[in-house]
Parts: sequence; structure tokens; C-alpha cells
Amino acid sequence: MSNPHIGEHLIGMILCGGYGKRFRPLTDVIPKVLLEIKDGYPILDKQLFAFRSVGFDRVLLLAGYLSEKIEERYGSEYKGLKIEHVVEEKPLGTLNAIRMGMERVNEDAMVSNGDVVTDLNLKRMKEEFESSTYPASMFVVRMRSPYGIVKLGDGYIKSFKEKPLLNYYINGGFYCISKDVLGLLDEFKVGDIEETAFPRLAAVKQLAYYRESVPFWASIDNPKDLENAGKEYENRSDKPWGYEKILTLTRRRLEKELYIMAGYRTSLHYHERRDEILHVLSGSGYIGFKDRKVNFKKRSKIRVKPNTPHSIVADENTLIHEISTPHTDDEVRIKDFYLVR
Repeated sequence: MSNPHIGEHLIGMILCGGYGKRFRPLTDVIPKVLLEIKDGYPILDKQLFAFRSVGFDRVLLLAGYLSEKIEERYGSEYKGLKIEHVVEEKPLGTLNAIRMGMERVNEDAMVSNGDVVTDLNLKRMKEEFESSTYPASMFVVRMRSPYGIVKLGDGYIKSFKEKPLLNYYINGGFYCISKDVLGLLDEFKVGDIEETAFPRLAAVKQLAYYRESVPFWASIDNPKDLENAGKEYENRSDKPWGYEKILTLTRRRLEKELYIMAGYRTSLHYHERRDEILHVLSGSGYIGFKDRKVNFKKRSKIRVKPNTPHSIVADENTLIHEISTPHTDDEVRIKDFYLVR
């Protein structure tokens, strides 16, 4: 089969039309996608930031309920992204919303459920789709048990395990869709794409999957989900390359968690006072210094002294535990390698 994709430039689309009934009365006046996971940082901000970080320059917001609130916040531009608002007057499901969006563009699309918060590497998913022959692809994530489980012995309980990841995968809420799928969408008039077009594609082995182990994934379906996302973001800041999270801050010590997605790098920067040691928990890549390159892999330990320009480059999704002196704002950026901050 020849590659069905029109080109390497995908258009972003975000499904924003949900009623958020489980959040009422809050969602009587605020659309679900504008619920905040951090003060001043709603779910939709997080998603738009992710699309811009991977290089998208245009995103369609597929809205309906309280669409005027979304348009009021974002207008026609957000952090360098061109924003278009596609409003469904009568809710007919995600299938029709996506159809309306696809009819507005000439490119293939990356589509996301607007209520998902995740550290998905959109760049890798996009590249894998573009190099494939499949007309559609779905991000899948391992399902976490909503309950703790018990392991049984012969008439007795052996042990407990709190909400483990199961050996099953679920829809992660991000899709790549070729324009070729439009013909299939026309077969269905209402309903959600997961229950209509996707099962039809799967039946003829034309629905690919993108699988990645991500540090955080949540579908914000109820107040408890929003509370859990809020806890994740208490001391966390999203970056174009991943995120950083403060774990411990005392008068003598600062500990951070850095997550750098594969194919990304931090800015070239230095610290005037901060002396840090980087403990690589997973992943691989290198640290680029002014005059040398130091490769790292799991269990590597690298010291970065003050006034040493450096940039961390990830070949694989990389998790780093950083221990340093407690100078939280001590960073001088020399060069950025990304489109948005």
C-alpha cells in the first residue's frame, strides 16, 4: 500500500465540546476544557502548549457547549498558534465534530480529546504516523486499576498492591487521522468516532497504535481525576521539552525531577551559583558542554558546576533526579531550541 498521507505537515484539532456533567454546577458556566489543573492553567492551555512545542502552527478547537467562553479566552492566536473555532450547533458526537474539522483543512490531522492531561511525546507519535501506511493511528496507554488488588495464597492473602498498571491497553485520547478517512466518516451521521469509524478501521486492520510509557496520563472525567491532576501539578512546570518538578526544597538542598522527551533538548544555560548532580533514572542521551559531550544512560551520575553552560539532549524519554544547592531561580539561558515557553 502506498503512503496515504498528504504531507508531513499535520493540523492540530482538539475536541472541546463536552458538557462535563459530573462537574456541575461548575461546568454550568465553565466549559470542561477550561477547568484548571493549576492556578491559571486549564487543561486546554496544557494541550495547546504541547501542540505548539512539537511545531504545530495551527489548531482547530472543535467546540459546542459554552464555545463562546473558549473563544473569549483564546481568540485567534495563542503562544504563536493560529486558533480556529469550529462550533457544532447541535451535539452529534465526536465523529461529527471531527468531520467538520477535517472538511475545513487539506491536511491530515492530529486530534486530541480535550479532557486528557498527559506527557505524551507528540513528536514521536506524529513521526511514526507519517512514516506508516495506515490511514489512522491511536495512542494507547496501559490501564491502571481503579482499586488496589490482593494476591492470594492457599487460603490466605499474600500481599497487597495499590492500583497497579494492568496488562491491558485503553484509548489514550490522541489520534492521527488521514484525509482518506473522510469517506468512512460519511458512513456515520452521529456518534463517537471510537464507537463508529475506529471499529470499522480496526476490523480491516487499518487502525494503527502508538504505544508509549508516559510519566503521567489522566482523563479528567470527574472531580477526583481533577484533584489528582492538581496534585501532580502542585510543584510542576511544563516545559517545551517535558517538565520539571520540585521534590524537596530546604535551606541547604534542592531536589528536582526532570523529564525530557526523546528528540528534545533543554535550553543552553548555566547557573551562577547552583552546583548540581544529575542522577539518570531512565533513558539515554548526552549533556552538551561548551567543549565536550558527555553521554548518559540509566544510573549515570553527572556533576554540573556553577558557570558551566550546558544543554541536556534526550535520545530516549529520560527521567533525571537533580540534586543541587537551593538556588531555585538561578538560571541564565544562552539559547533556546524551541518555539514556546
